[in-house]
Amino acid sequence: MANSLNHCQFIGNLARDPEVRFTPSGDAICNFSIACGWKSKDKEGTEWIRATAFGKLASICGEYLKKGSQVFISGRMTTRKWQNKDGIDQYTTEINVDKMQMLGGKSDDTPKSKPFVPNQKLEDIDDNLPF
Repeated sequence: MANSLNHCQFIGNLARDPEVRFTPSGDAICNFSIACGWKSKDKEGTEWIRATAFGKLASICGEYLKKGSQVFISGRMTTRKWQNKDGIDQYTTEINVDKMQMLGGKSDDTPKSKPFVPNQKLEDIDDNLPF
């Protein structure tokens, strides 16, 4: 498979708060799902994307992401095989995240700055400038 590529990119909103757990050696693993909407001529829907981050990125995801957060993720698609409680083989497809960027601005509990208005007069701007 010399000419192959396994790279996925998604923008979506977290379905629920991320779950962080730790390996016996102390490495963080963070699992979360994002909802990605799609639309065609006569239909629209939502795809639910499972995502897993590892190490420092997992800690960051667990600390800063929350239900409803809009994020960009990229990584490779993997499929895991596991057995349920009845011993039946199950498969889970997920994205192993190697890059995450928070989108959508600050949360509601953080004060927001005033938006930039093109051609605004200098005297109409607050004196809250940092210089």
